[in-house]
Formats: sequence, structure tokens, C-alpha cells
Amino acid sequence: MTHQCTSTGPRLTRRGVLQLAGAGAVLLGTAGCGASARAAGDVFVYGRSSDAVSLDPMNQTDSESYAVVHQIFDSLLRYAPDGKLLPALANAVPEPENGGRQYTFALREDARFHDGTPFDADAVVFNFRRWREAGHPYHRGGGPQSSKFAYYKNLFGGFDEKSVIAGIEKVGSHAVRFDLREPYGPFLPTLAGAQFGMASPTAIQRDVENFWQRPVGTGPFALESWQRGSKLTLRRNESWWGTRPVDAGRRLNTVVLTPIPDSTARVAALVGGDLSAVNGIVPQDADALRDTPGFAVTQHPQECFSYFAMNTRREPFRNPLVRKAIAHAIDLPRIVRYFFGEGAEVAGAPLYRISAFVDRSIQPHPYDPDLARRLLAEAGLPNGFRTTLRYMSTARPYMPDGKGVAQAVQANLAAVGITAELVTYELATYVERTGKGLHDIAMFGGTTIGVDSYFPLNYWYAGASATESNSSNLSFYQNSQVDALLAEARVTAEVEKQRALYAEIQHIVHDEVPVLPIAYVSPPVALRASIRGFGTNIAMDDLDALTV
Repeated sequence: MTHQCTSTGPRLTRRGVLQLAGAGAVLLGTAGCGASARAAGDVFVYGRSSDAVSLDPMNQTDSESYAVVHQIFDSLLRYAPDGKLLPALANAVPEPENGGRQYTFALREDARFHDGTPFDADAVVFNFRRWREAGHPYHRGGGPQSSKFAYYKNLFGGFDEKSVIAGIEKVGSHAVRFDLREPYGPFLPTLAGAQFGMASPTAIQRDVENFWQRPVGTGPFALESWQRGSKLTLRRNESWWGTRPVDAGRRLNTVVLTPIPDSTARVAALVGGDLSAVNGIVPQDADALRDTPGFAVTQHPQECFSYFAMNTRREPFRNPLVRKAIAHAIDLPRIVRYFFGEGAEVAGAPLYRISAFVDRSIQPHPYDPDLARRLLAEAGLPNGFRTTLRYMSTARPYMPDGKGVAQAVQANLAAVGITAELVTYELATYVERTGKGLHDIAMFGGTTIGVDSYFPLNYWYAGASATESNSSNLSFYQNSQVDALLAEARVTAEVEKQRALYAEIQHIVHDEVPVLPIAYVSPPVALRASIRGFGTNIAMDDLDALTV
């Protein structure tokens, strides 16, 4: 049995886009954003599906927060547009020493924090000690939805004596040395993520509990103001150490990030002149804007991966037969074709398609409702069961229409006897509740911070990542073989050996289905055709590259 995928609201034609031009300001005003800034001159107004949650780099977990953190903070390393590692606050990408157990970073001497605090070795040591040491006086903060330093814990094995980083030492005014307990292959790629953005020690010591909403970094933009749920304003950092491209047009002085949950309202505000660009657009709206003079739609180089996490701590999802039944019950080709649009494909391997060691030989679970019914019967559930399916209420880079996808999946599951109640929350609550495991099936996803494979595999599938709160392993999957393979991969330097280890992990996860991959996505962004330089970085938007 198949179903007709249905959207959650009217979609645009070119004629509809032109009609929206006069309605943009009205829709913007009713969207709850209250933004008075209008796209003009050197002001870039970006309409987003959601507001940021926390701007403390190591304590944020969502892509909207990450996008802002990426503008305010710099890390020691960064990614080139093609994913290659480049220096940022470090002068060079260091070579491993002492058998891969030591790295020495020479630091830039021309960088300062937005509050005037010098960037130096003391600042780097302060930040890493804050993250690494559970007893550090500033190992706290992050706001109501703080991840409690989950990135550091999950990527480096824990805090204090459990951390792969045995210590960090100042070896000069602008030089630091990291000592590792063992060789750690993903060490340098990990440090390029915005989670490892350097924060002003002065600002943290002054008010660590509010640093999440008053962040101070060294990045190309500084926070000017944040009216939560309304608008977030960034001001160009004139003393930024980095170089900006020379291009025709005016360089940005101000960036205004405006949350507008409704997709139609976002597009209307763009067409009406209130916005410079919008994210979270559905395929039909993207197609209409491509055909409309004065606008452009670009596929962001940022790569996304969407999935359903099945909570393996709850019945009946402890049983892999049930998880496999769900995988075969859902018509993913139809769903991805309708809801995800250009550049998307049904996901097979449980990893980003651009990851260095993704195994593209892994095929998606085929849509086969008869097989799904047989698997349910084999699991002792011939009449199906009742469950809840959580979906995202606003568009995400990896999920442009969460409600539409959820409704399509609900119909597929009903056809094999599974009754799924649809549940949603606003973004911050959604992230918090799924991180605590308060779900049966939850829609989620991720955006790349590079091409490294260890980070997402460890973050999503390692047993240590399934914590009681702020879990990143949202299926709460526990597999000792996967954990052992991850442990071996992180200390393996030989590339083909790494490839074999990562491939084995992907095959195990695919076979046991703790998560059901949905789609590989390159999210579309619609913008005014006069804007140049948007989406230059594989990790996230480098707004310092924009001209208008």
C-alpha cells in the first residue's frame, strides 16, 4: 500500500512569489519576529526557521546556535571550502610529535578578543582547562539547555583522568603543547569545530552563568544584542585578524538573524524586501524562487544527514526485529523526493555522504510493507503496536518540512499496523527532551563540521555518548563491538585500516537499525541575487565573506 505525500501548507509558483512581494511586511510582522531592520546597504538580514539556543561554544548542540557561534568565535584550526584543515588562531597546522602523543601549536600574535583581552597561550590553556577539568571553577554555564560540555566528553573520552588530553601546557607567550594519553587520529580535525572556539577568559570570569547569552570571542563579528525569539544582531569586528575577500559591492557591517518559524512567512519577507536571505525552504518554494528575477537559490556546501532515532531503552524498540520492521515500512524514496528536493538522496550508510570513510556500498532499507508485517509477527506483534513519533516543528537544514515528513511516515506505519501519535515542541525543548531520552521515535539530524568520520560515528553510536541527560546518542544504542571498533579507529594512523574499521561500524549500525537514516541533504538557501559569497565554507556560513 502506498500513500500520496501531502505538504503542510500552500506552495509557491512564480506568480505566487510576485504576489507575496506586497505581503512580506505583513507576514513578517505576524511571525513573531518583530524585526525592524530591513535588508539594505551594509545590513544583511537572515531569516531563519529558529532562534539560537546557546552561544557558549562548547555547550550548544543545535545548528542555529552553531551558525552564530561560528561568526563570533575562532578555533585554533578551521576548514577550507573543500574540507581541508587550515590554521586559524594557530599559525600553522602542527605535525604530531612523540609518536602522535604530542602537538605543539604556535599561536597568532595579532588576535584579540572583542573585549580587548589579548589572545595568547594563557587564553588557550584557560579554555581547555575549563572544558577538561570537571572541578574547574568555570566548568559550568551554557544556559538552561546547556550540554554540560558534552562535545568535549564524547570526543575526548571524558573529563580529567578519562580525557584523551592528559594535559595542556604553556610553552611560550604564544605557544601551547598538548600531551595525549595515546595517539588520537581525529585530534586535529576535532579542534577545527566551532565548539572549540576560543572564549575570552575575562568575560567568562566576569559572568560565566550568562556567557551563553553574552559571548565574547575573537571572530569576524561581535554580538551587539540578542532579543531572544526576536532578533540577534552581530556587528563587524573591525580589528579581526583574518582577511576578507576583495569583491565588488559593499562589505557587511551588520548581520541581523531573525527567527521566523513559518516557511511561507520567511519567503514572503524575502520577496518583500525585509530579508536578504532565508533558510529552511521547501523544494517547491525553492523552485519558484529560482524562476523569479532578482533572487537566487544556492545549495549550501554544508552537508546534512537526517534520521529517525528509535529509543532502544524502551519497548518494543529493544527488539531489532521491530526496528527493522519500521525501516521496511517507510517509503523513503517517495518521501525524500517530495520533501527534500534538489541535491537530496535517500541515505544508506548511517554517516554523512561526504565523510572521508563513508561506505557507499551500504544501501537503504528497501520499502517493503509485507516484509515489515512479517517482521512484526516474528517479533510477537502481529497486530502492531502504539507509539509516539516526535517531529521538528520548524525547518532544520536537514529537515525542511518536519510535519509533512512525520505525517507521511505516520500513514506508512499505519499501513502495517503501527499507530503513531505525532508530537512536537519548540526547538529548545525538543532538543532537551530527546537528549534525556523522553521519546519513542524522534526525528533528528546533523550538519557537518568537516569530513572526519570518527566524530559523527562516536557522537551518535558510542555507548559512552548515551548519557542520562544531553545524550548525543539519541537511540541510546549500546554495542560493545561498535565501542571497541571506535576505540581502535581513534588510535589507528593507517588510512586503509581506518577505512575497514569505520566500514564495519557502519555495517553493524545499518544491520541493527538503532537509527533509520532518512536523507543526505545539501540544504537550499534563497537570497537576493546581488549578494555574493554566501555559503563558502563546508562547515557553516562564513558571513565575513559576504558582499551586498
